[in-house]
Amino acid sequence: MNFKGLTISVPKEIMPGEKRVAVTPETVKQFTELGARMLFEKGAGEGSFLGDILYQEAGAEVVQDVRKLYSEADIVLKVKEPQFNEELQRHEVELFPENSILVTFLHPANKANHEMVRMLARRNITAFTLDGIPRISRAQQMDTLTAMSTVAGYKAAIFAAYHLGSFIPMMPTSSGIIHPAQFLIIGAGVAGLQAIATAKRLGAKVKVLDIRPDANEQAQSLGAEIISFDLPPELAVGEGGYARRLSAEWHAREKEVLSPHVQESDAVILTALIPGEIAPVLIDEPMIKGMKKGSVVIDIAIDQGGNCEMSRSGEEYNFEGVFISALKNVPATLPIDSTHMFARNILNYMKYIVEEGKTRDDPDDEIISGTLVTKAGQIVHKGALLAMNKDTN
Repeated sequence: MNFKGLTISVPKEIMPGEKRVAVTPETVKQFTELGARMLFEKGAGEGSFLGDILYQEAGAEVVQDVRKLYSEADIVLKVKEPQFNEELQRHEVELFPENSILVTFLHPANKANHEMVRMLARRNITAFTLDGIPRISRAQQMDTLTAMSTVAGYKAAIFAAYHLGSFIPMMPTSSGIIHPAQFLIIGAGVAGLQAIATAKRLGAKVKVLDIRPDANEQAQSLGAEIISFDLPPELAVGEGGYARRLSAEWHAREKEVLSPHVQESDAVILTALIPGEIAPVLIDEPMIKGMKKGSVVIDIAIDQGGNCEMSRSGEEYNFEGVFISALKNVPATLPIDSTHMFARNILNYMKYIVEEGKTRDDPDDEIISGTLVTKAGQIVHKGALLAMNKDTN
């Protein structure tokens, strides 16, 4: 059995606004059937409308004291990266037993998470980040990033609609015709495509910029207008079909192309990511200042640093009449579906990386090498090391 002899602990998420939890009663039952002892913090499922009794019936031990939950853990499953626990006045990383294992979204390249990653290394925690799972066929059932991007892209368009002070669809009224809102989606990956589809359903006129030809074809099939950007495909597409980081020259050209479209848009949704690295900054302060009053910017790339220079991680605010949203846990606003999706993905991932009570250690396996962040006191994640090196230079 995969998890025989292992204690797997699931704490309540403490990031503000985070309502998801890493397991459901359904997946707890499967973990226990595979030999795991499951510890579940009391109330951890309430945000997803899953009561403690359901977890007990599935085989989990419900624990009131989070310190006990952590101290007995061989493996900790979380949704979001460890935070400072205000109630205990200790960082969650300090609660982990040394040599234990953490599986969660760490976003290790993000500057805001660098010290937390260093803490994990100092405590000899073997940490895996779910945002590093490669988009390959054998990893589809564990691809939490794709699942949560689906939620984030959909909700980003809903957020934009909520914060706009105008109609989105064309409206014939007794006062005349109200023209449709202009949406700009930057990045046409999973999140971007969901944002496009949702904005179109709402009646918006949608423009898209993505540096990858295939992504543009998919965006166009959803009815979006593609912004022309003549970039050689070999410079645009990296491993697994993801976008590559552009040179300084091409990055500057991309911003130049984007600028007039940003300034004529009612809503800009930012989704552009580079796997395992900090997100490219594509929207700067002069662009924001050139936008119409009452416009909206939704930056869902914020977990990896954000695409907008003016984004404040985890915050929403008005800047000279433009509303900027950079919430860190957008999928938490749909906790029922996102928790069930996340829990199934993380169960499949755990079944892959754990065999007979031990985590697999194969540096040639792209799923393991892509997700491993810290091991044996060292930081081993390439994107995190690259970002940390830039941060110190």
